[in-house]
Amino acid sequence: MSKKSPGHIAIIGAGMSGLTTAWHLQEQGVEVTVLERDDVAAGSSWGNAGWLTPALTLPLSEPSVLKYGLTAMLDPTSPLYVPVTADPRLLRFLAGFARNCTPGRWRRAMGIFTEVNRVALDAFDELDIAEPTHPARPFLAAFATEEDRLAMVREFDGVARSGGTVEYDLLSGDQMREHEPVLADGVTAGIALHGQRFIDPPRYLAALAEAVEDRGGQIRRGVDVTDIRQRGAGVEVLDRSGDSVRADHVVIATGAWLGRLARRFGVRQVVQAGRGYSFTVRPETMPTHPLYFPTQRVACTPLGDRFRVTGMMEFRPADAPLDPRRIRAIIDAVRPMYQGIDWEDRQEEWVGSRPCTADGLPLVGSTRDARVSIAGGHGMWGIALGPLTGKMLASQLTGGRPPAVMQHFDPLR
Repeated sequence: MSKKSPGHIAIIGAGMSGLTTAWHLQEQGVEVTVLERDDVAAGSSWGNAGWLTPALTLPLSEPSVLKYGLTAMLDPTSPLYVPVTADPRLLRFLAGFARNCTPGRWRRAMGIFTEVNRVALDAFDELDIAEPTHPARPFLAAFATEEDRLAMVREFDGVARSGGTVEYDLLSGDQMREHEPVLADGVTAGIALHGQRFIDPPRYLAALAEAVEDRGGQIRRGVDVTDIRQRGAGVEVLDRSGDSVRADHVVIATGAWLGRLARRFGVRQVVQAGRGYSFTVRPETMPTHPLYFPTQRVACTPLGDRFRVTGMMEFRPADAPLDPRRIRAIIDAVRPMYQGIDWEDRQEEWVGSRPCTADGLPLVGSTRDARVSIAGGHGMWGIALGPLTGKMLASQLTGGRPPAVMQHFDPLR
């Protein structure tokens, strides 16, 4: 282990970023203690679609969002919902988000995403845990019209211009139904994407947590961290009950709640909760491929004996309760595209808060305090990019040389 390496690091948050950081630090011989206010994957990791899709891991601040229209964003049934508010932090985030929804800034961000997408799946392969990733053979995107499909093809052209590659085939509606009989006649066109994967998020995170614990790491559940203080050459992490953990270094990986602890360490970027909704159903014919409906912005994933349906981007406080209208809006959007599903027989209704930044780039690296680091702000892509985040940050913390792309994720930018 490098002399620069801290001997003991406390990690706040047991989602994908926090746990993979812990795993990679253990690879470098560092002792880790993970502090989680609820349970493993209790935040946005649990109900995620679980997609590992470099072809679709794109900056959220795409120019088409502004074209979508303010009136549509104020509609509670819209896939992108922004409630009327006087919250200054949300207004600041929205203003910054709008500034980044230009073609030039999107191309710059896409160039960065292209770099990380080349190695994101490799980072999963390095994790030695019991739960596998699953290849999508193929990954399917479904459309009501060929005109709708053209928008995604143009998006892939943009990826190619940024140096990325996307392997895909265009399919008819009948060809889509050959892959997935659950699709109804409302699907008239499709795309088969190759080289993509998916996971069952709760199972995967549970296996990752088990691996960390089996190698001597501690995961303390029910610990609500309220403060981080300097203690000599190290830090003291305090929780609401008054207990504390001392370590040489601390990593804040608290998702949409990141700003509560990070602001005092110079992190000025607003981390806004972009809330997503999901539930599971059991179709008469269980799908075997992940299915995406880009126009409706609904993502669906087969998870063994159940089928997870996810959607919505709702900019509201992270701790706000689940709004049943969002579940109904998802169902109404995709009902014409499916057959053989009882939409009233739903299980596991869930809302989780994705940590979104105004420029669409994560926050990974050091703060103005040399003993405090950040791992978060991935927006919709915390599952897909979490292992790479953990690997990059662990390398930085143990005196290694992280990839040059990490400079774009500077938490102090």
